[in-house]
Amino acid sequence: MTAPQLDIEGPGAPPRSNGELVFSEPWESRAFGLAMTLHDAGPFGWDDFRDHLVARIAEWERDHPPGQCWSYYRCWLQALETVVVERGMVGAEDVGRRAEALASRPAGHDH
Repeated sequence: MTAPQLDIEGPGAPPRSNGELVFSEPWESRAFGLAMTLHDAGPFGWDDFRDHLVARIAEWERDHPPGQCWSYYRCWLQALETVVVERGMVGAEDVGRRAEALASRPAGHDH
């Protein structure tokens, strides 16, 4: 499988500073790495993932919760969750349960 080409411009382009990817929190780099690793393993194509990412970004722009700050990597994670569920890698219920379990941990726990 060929390495994915990250967009440099446009809605799918990740945040950068001086050309380098920027991650504000540890979970963002983990979500990024997980998507890249899964892509490399072959269960989904990059164009498919990017299409889901761009759709999530557009959805957020149309109708985000009042007061919610923009987060590229929140959209990235939602796109990844959608792709792995669509590919049958995990069930939607499993994703929801795991997200709830992680969200219930104390602040600062494992970043």
